[in-house]
Amino acid sequence: MGSFSIWHWLIVLVVVLLLFGRGKIPELMGDMAKGIKSFKKGMSDDDASDEAKPVDARTVEHRADETVPTAKEKTSKG
Repeated sequence: MGSFSIWHWLIVLVVVLLLFGRGKIPELMGDMAKGIKSFKKGMSDDDASDEAKPVDARTVEHRADETVPTAKEKTSKG
């Protein structure tokens, strides 16, 4: 079950050419290259926008002595 012989690869090539045609394969490769380029551009844009924005780290403080009143408690007190 090692590698395929040259005849196997030739048959695969003929089948691919019959399915997609001669002009379709370069078109698909060009579209794939455009997609990769736009993906890389998008990733670099995200990195640049992340560096430009200051990070505002806010946390919620919780103190054990405070409790949040429930809706039932709010209506009974008010």
